[in-house]
Amino acid sequence: VNRWPTGWLNRWRTKMGRFFGSDLHVVNIGVSEFAHAISSEGGAVRVVDWSPPGGSEKVSRLLGLLVNHPKVEAANKKAFRQYLEADPLLIGVKSATEVVPGFGDRMLLHSGPPIVWEDMCKPVRGAIIGACIYEDWATSPEEAESLAGSGEISFSPCHEHQAVGPMAGIISPSMPVWMVQNQNGGNLAYSTMNEGLGKVLRFGAYDSEVIQRLDWIQNVLAPHLSDTLQRSGPIELGPLMAQALHMGDELHNRCPAATGLLLKRLAPDLVTSSRESSDVKSCLQFMGSNDHFFLNISMAACKSAMDAAHGVPYSTIVTAIARNGVKIGIRVSGLGDEWVTSEAPTIDGLFFPGFDSTHANPDLGDSSITETAGLGAFAMAAAPAIVQFVGGTTADANASSRRMAEITGGINQKFTIPNLNFRPINSGIDVRKIVDTGIEPIINTGIAHKESGVGQIGAGISHVPSQVFIQALMSISDIVLEAVESSYVG
Repeated sequence: VNRWPTGWLNRWRTKMGRFFGSDLHVVNIGVSEFAHAISSEGGAVRVVDWSPPGGSEKVSRLLGLLVNHPKVEAANKKAFRQYLEADPLLIGVKSATEVVPGFGDRMLLHSGPPIVWEDMCKPVRGAIIGACIYEDWATSPEEAESLAGSGEISFSPCHEHQAVGPMAGIISPSMPVWMVQNQNGGNLAYSTMNEGLGKVLRFGAYDSEVIQRLDWIQNVLAPHLSDTLQRSGPIELGPLMAQALHMGDELHNRCPAATGLLLKRLAPDLVTSSRESSDVKSCLQFMGSNDHFFLNISMAACKSAMDAAHGVPYSTIVTAIARNGVKIGIRVSGLGDEWVTSEAPTIDGLFFPGFDSTHANPDLGDSSITETAGLGAFAMAAAPAIVQFVGGTTADANASSRRMAEITGGINQKFTIPNLNFRPINSGIDVRKIVDTGIEPIINTGIAHKESGVGQIGAGISHVPSQVFIQALMSISDIVLEAVESSYVG
């Protein structure tokens, strides 16, 4: 400093004198010890709680590698474009064994990432017991449980077979499934039919009432709906879902509008069926009394869109979030068939009378494919009444939709939210943005009792733990670094 010209030096000394002679207001970012030293001398200091993204220097450096990386940016643009271009079409109903790819003999599909019988939670075990009885593989719960643990039945995630299942997510060979086709990409997605709320197979119940309902769905409802779709022709799901958002649905835990719109499309052709009029009446009554009937179709529609975005090398876009009650797993476009997993989160919610959090199983189900596609909890602002079911306030719902915008790659103009001035939904969950911000994706979900055979006991909110996204970031970083090294060698 003493080497500066005299005029500069004098001006600098004057400014520093004014600075240190005035009251200082310090902002301390990160290490709090500095703030303690200032405050102990009577200084005004504001502490900003900050740590490196991902909690470590290594993760921060890898994040820096992937942000604005040409390969990653190009891949994400491609994946997001393919998601936006997806156009789901409801084309039919058939038995799972007829259409679901890779469905082997004595196979059951389940929700979430891969898991073996010994590690499964009790609600999933209960649903498997029910499926074995439904398929006539066993005549009692004891026999079904023995069969399931014998190794004679193979278990596989729904997501690995172009399918999705709510809660336990069990799909057995005889179960009828909705068939949804992406008109632009040509890929298909499948889901079972919704049984309603309460004591149902997907929540781990398996008594005679549950089995009888499944038999009725297979032998009465599914044939009627299959015939109806053949007469009416395929149904475009995008416009129907967009309209339902404007009517107060978020297309995960609130679907009465979408169910009503679907029923409006199906009813004219359903009532002209040549089948027994009593059966037609029972079909209409079942669908009309089940506000969640559209949920499984919504899931298949979102699955068809996210599968269109899957498998793009170097992409950090999340294409599936799924839980099996023990583990939660994500699939990322650029990681192909790899699952990245962590412990399944607990659920903060509202419980039916007589139950509380001590009775609850950790989160489970493939229905979070709706959040993955920008719906469900990401669009909660469209469904203010949902808070009466999952807890919170309408302000919370609006805030959640806004907050999720910070971890997504873009907007989907096909779906807009009236309560946010018709703002488009945010979609394209980006692994990088979650690691950078620390914001965890939100899911609204049902709550299953931790014991099998009981069923649903409430509904609420869970979050996808940030650890899975940190792991995914590291895996994609390895791929990118390998590509960089290969280019140098080349």
